[in-house]
Amino acid sequence: MQCKNFLFLGKVPGRMFGCIRNRHSVLRVVLFFAVWLSAWTSGAAQSLTWLGTLGGDWSVALDVSADGSVVIGVALNSRGQERAFRWTASSGMEDIGALGGWNSAAYGISADGGVIVGWALNANGDSRAFRWTASGGMQDLGTLGGRYSWAYGISSNGSVVVGRSYDTNGYGRAFRWTTSGGMQDLGTLGGVYSAAYGVSSDGLVVVGKARTTNGEGHAFRWSNGTLQDLGVLPSGYEGWASNVSSDGSVIVGWSGDASQSLRAFRWSKGVMADIGALLGGNLSLARDVSADGSIIVGTASHPNNQNHAFRWTSVGGIEDLNETYSNMIRNGSILSDAYSISPDGRYIVGLGYNAATGRTEAFLLDTQGPSSVADQFEPTGELLGTFPNPFRSTTTIRFRLSDGGRIRLAVYDVLGRHIATLLDDWLPAGEQRVEFDGSRIPAGMYLCRLFVGTRVYQHPMLLLK
Repeated sequence: MQCKNFLFLGKVPGRMFGCIRNRHSVLRVVLFFAVWLSAWTSGAAQSLTWLGTLGGDWSVALDVSADGSVVIGVALNSRGQERAFRWTASSGMEDIGALGGWNSAAYGISADGGVIVGWALNANGDSRAFRWTASGGMQDLGTLGGRYSWAYGISSNGSVVVGRSYDTNGYGRAFRWTTSGGMQDLGTLGGVYSAAYGVSSDGLVVVGKARTTNGEGHAFRWSNGTLQDLGVLPSGYEGWASNVSSDGSVIVGWSGDASQSLRAFRWSKGVMADIGALLGGNLSLARDVSADGSIIVGTASHPNNQNHAFRWTSVGGIEDLNETYSNMIRNGSILSDAYSISPDGRYIVGLGYNAATGRTEAFLLDTQGPSSVADQFEPTGELLGTFPNPFRSTTTIRFRLSDGGRIRLAVYDVLGRHIATLLDDWLPAGEQRVEFDGSRIPAGMYLCRLFVGTRVYQHPMLLLK
């Protein structure tokens, strides 16, 4: 179901931030600090868990089960070997072995966490696609006639596996493996190379990258024996489809654009759309998508010369997970890359820098938290508008909360690019006012968005100069 591919981005230019003034901030601190502290220390619903390593100095999480209880990926052990791991809260990180060789990597997991796929070295040092279960261990899935194969994605029930294998001519070809039919060559787009990275929940739609007759790499969608060329972004190059929604209708990945930058895309109904990048950066990669196609995660360049993990929604656009969950990311830690998201969008896994250990480590982010009677009650909000609107420099944003809770108030441009975060805090019920200073950004239409729990409220603002 998931495809995770390592690619890190470079240096980008600086960033501009909006300015805010909250007229009631001092009063809120005095009146509500005790309430806020009690709610926070009693256990915030959201959580960030660093998963550690297998004794070495790095790890990366590449997929997560539907309920967030099992995470898989790659970690370095104390002997310097890269090993596939399976992590649970009760057992921690466990090495699931190899096929007689030294190295292995786990890339995909079934919805129930019972089946894992990836690649491992055999006794001859050849990379071979594997399918692992607790009862049967690691099964070599074979090849398309060549020496090597790699598995990257798995269907929801674990019966379909996709990846890449060498054929008898030594060419890398996308494959689809089933428990009943074995490994099937999915073909190419006229060239000699293809690779499959993601598969729909039912195993009927496969996505990846393939070469065309002129040697260009294009994203593809395979279904019912037909390989469909999804192309690249307008005037772009080298498309790559990394994953697909549950029903196969939404595909994500990245492509070079007209300015020679790699950009994350969302493909739906025949249209490939650039989903943007973080403010101050120009590179982004979409790694995975929720079951309904509404949430995308990945990595994007950031002005601090480090990549930041992002989440994109159709309503909120692209957001930096380090900003959204800053309350849990402390002491210099950074979430660098989000490789996978659970079907319901709740759990996100990837890698980052854990300042507490000084290592690059796999992480598990729970964006909602455990269910309880208290958690089931979610406050609602209402954006009451801005005044003045249109405005020439500053405007006051008014909103109301039905109950106390943690909220985020941010401004975006019409392309969904983040401009400024005005509030990210616990607030009491009632009406609130925040002043936004737009004097340092260009004239144009902007969107004010209020995030309350899982709900998002939006209001347009027109800045004149």
